Amino acid sequence: MDILYTARATATGGRDGAVRTDDGLLDLQLAYPTGLGGPGGKTNPEQLFAAGYAACFLNAVKRIAGERKVGIGKATATAEVGIGRLESGRFALDVSLIVELPVTPADTARTLIEGAHDICPYSNATRGNLDVRISVKAADDRAFDLHFAKAHA
Repeated sequence: MDILYTARATATGGRDGAVRTDDGLLDLQLAYPTGLGGPGGKTNPEQLFAAGYAACFLNAVKRIAGERKVGIGKATATAEVGIGRLESGRFALDVSLIVELPVTPADTARTLIEGAHDICPYSNATRGNLDVRISVKAADDRAFDLHFAKAHA
């Protein structure tokens, strides 16, 4: 792979610490969320992952739409990243994406979302490791769901 950009962030103290990028543009205090028994009130790794996935996925949608010369209007992507315990006792992530394409017909939207999921670096990083559910709201309030299942060995 030809690396085009490398982000560098350093964490101290784990979930009860801080994270900072080498350029200082991201400099956040971290805390366990209340759902994991923590005090909340500060960001957590799941929020950071959700923010990155949402932004990256929407950009992938924009790229596919641009290549196909399809309008997407004021599209949005929201990522919901859950953390939970597997039957084995280990922790794992759960991802849902909610994409709104207010001017795109549902059949076209489906093609865009499938293409975006194929090229998005976050989707590629998670592919085969966890289920990704995508709910899409297209033009005329037409909605549909896609599910990309974890590969089961």
